[in-house]
Amino acid sequence: MFDKFENAEGRAAKKSIAKKALAELKIHAALEEELFYPTVRKYIESDIMNEADEEHHVAKVLIAELEEMDGKADHFEAKFTVLAENVRHHIKEEESEMLPEARRLGIDYDELGRQMLRRREELESAKRRAKKHKAA
Repeated sequence: MFDKFENAEGRAAKKSIAKKALAELKIHAALEEELFYPTVRKYIESDIMNEADEEHHVAKVLIAELEEMDGKADHFEAKFTVLAENVRHHIKEEESEMLPEARRLGIDYDELGRQMLRRREELESAKRRAKKHKAA
């Protein structure tokens, strides 16, 4: 979605892409914070986990600010670009540091994956209900 945003023409297209990306990021962050990180943290108590928490915090601040903007503000595109850079950095660190270490742990990833899928469905359902309620 970040690439789509960067390549999009016009504010309306960028706003639409950003709105979808923000919703997905909020769900992804919730899954990591509620399920994945606590499970991994039982085995790994390190700077990797603390830094991941702080990166999520920064992303949440940017997401909240972006959600308050109408897409026409001068800094909307710049703020979304900073969010994209932050998230890309976060993914790179997770893939190169946290996940290789987590793979060696005695975690039942099949069960964790099922829990994450169930929670994702709950969050998406709640989002749909809120959107429907708002429209009514």
